[in-house]
Amino acid sequence: MTIFIGADHRGFELKNKLVEYLQEQNIRVEDLGNFSFEPLDDAVDFTQKVTQAVLQNPGDFRGIIVCGSGIAATIAANRHKGIYCALGFDRHQIEHGRQNDHINVLALPSEYLNFEQAQLLVDVFLQTKTKSDEKYIRRIKKLDI
Repeated sequence: MTIFIGADHRGFELKNKLVEYLQEQNIRVEDLGNFSFEPLDDAVDFTQKVTQAVLQNPGDFRGIIVCGSGIAATIAANRHKGIYCALGFDRHQIEHGRQNDHINVLALPSEYLNFEQAQLLVDVFLQTKTKSDEKYIRRIKKLDI
């Protein structure tokens, strides 16, 4: 599995900590920026990079986007067919989203989570398997119109 991660200025610090954490776990992670703190950058730009990378191989690739509220990243990500992005606040929410809704991109709101909370959400996102029951597959197909 490869994880692509990106963040704007509001998520920059948390993203860098998560990159280090993932590398320590021997998880292949590719940082798609921003690589320096730029107060005028836009989450949408990094979301585009992450989603395009995930779409190259959605079966093996996942994405994480970090911005202040997580909302712009979630909206931007979900505009791409084949991307299922959820805004993460709770481990059960992410577990459910991964199992039933097959989320492949996780948006984290850096202004509402500390590192330990974000770390837990990332762990759940990466460890939870999707369900292949017909009803879940049917629902996912309805999203890709």
